[in-house]
Amino acid sequence: MATTRDQAARVVRPEPDTEGEAARHAAALAEALRTHVAEETRRAPPQAPGPTPAQSPAGAPTVAAGTAVPKSGKRKFVMMGVLGLLALAAASYGVYYALIGRFYVSTDDAYVRANNTMLGARVAGHVAAILPGANVVVRKGDVIFRIDDGDYRIAVDAARTRIATQQATIDRIGRQVTALESAVAQSRAQLASSEAALKRAGLDFERQQALSTKGFASRATFEVSEAGRDQGLAAVKSAQAAFDAARDNVEVTKAQQAEARAQLAELQTVLTKAERDLDFTYVRAPVDGTFSNRLVNTGDFVQAGQRLGNLVPLNDVFIDANYKETQLKRIRPGQPVTIKVDAYGFRKFTGVVDSISPAAGSVFTLLPPDNATGNFTKIVQRLPVRIRVPKDVAKQNLLRAGMSVYTTVDTREGAADADSEADLDASPMVHPK
Repeated sequence: MATTRDQAARVVRPEPDTEGEAARHAAALAEALRTHVAEETRRAPPQAPGPTPAQSPAGAPTVAAGTAVPKSGKRKFVMMGVLGLLALAAASYGVYYALIGRFYVSTDDAYVRANNTMLGARVAGHVAAILPGANVVVRKGDVIFRIDDGDYRIAVDAARTRIATQQATIDRIGRQVTALESAVAQSRAQLASSEAALKRAGLDFERQQALSTKGFASRATFEVSEAGRDQGLAAVKSAQAAFDAARDNVEVTKAQQAEARAQLAELQTVLTKAERDLDFTYVRAPVDGTFSNRLVNTGDFVQAGQRLGNLVPLNDVFIDANYKETQLKRIRPGQPVTIKVDAYGFRKFTGVVDSISPAAGSVFTLLPPDNATGNFTKIVQRLPVRIRVPKDVAKQNLLRAGMSVYTTVDTREGAADADSEADLDASPMVHPK
């Protein structure tokens, strides 16, 4: 009897988290009642065979009736006790739901997520080595794949050689500019000499012209001085042309030098790209995480952009709980969440609501539903609610991406606007930040 009451008490004691568990709770109580009645029936002592009513003495029926009365009273007492327990359990659940239970919103459509990083090749080549093993924790910057780098080293050496050659060309053109500048100085000096000779020939011509006019000089002497003046003018023009040509040659050579410098910059860009390609032969971990899902083997030829594996940052996992749209009335960012992981039984921890998705999951599908055609059946939509996992829990690396969890949001705080019965356009509503 005591054992049966303890079983009934254990059935009464659990407190359901949601309205949906009330029916299961009542069913459990009914099952306990049936079990109790069955046990009482088995424990009742069997009646000893006695004389038939015809053979029994006159006082026998009186004795049997007297013994049946206590048995019926005992059973009635047990039934009353069980009914009392049921009434107490129903009252306890009603009080619990009215004060606490109705503020808890739960769902089992929740999963652990992580921002998986897809590792890919930046250059083509054969996979020379795969350094970490499967499901091994790596740090940011660690080398995971190494691609054969022979061709890329040759490209780097060739780019460096072309840069050295171009630098030598620039130096040679620089020396040519210096030589041409000397030629310009020489042409300037020759121009000055021609101008001086022209000045002397002009004075001589003027003097001979004056003497010839007065008849003191012969005509031949005058013509010689005139020819000397004309030669001086021609020499000045020639020297001026040579000076201009030398100066233009300097400018042309300087332009060639600038062009060579631009080509050098282009070659340096080529070298930088070759060095980057060489560095890309080492596929490194962009973040801390666990290396998994390897898709290639040593010796495989990979193309640029080909997927090589995945890196899962278990230190930064989160939970996406898909709540029904009818459950989102009181859910707000910042509310505490009790999380139970299916893989670890009754072990649980507390998280925080981080954000609510701006759209239902059906909106982001490849082929979103179109309810404007055909028959329509209304389906309750679900919206992902992002739940932040505490850092100390995530660092234990017990939560793996894809695990199923059971989440319960405590909406007693931060949802004061949810209790308003006013229409949405009646007055400004209080919205969460």
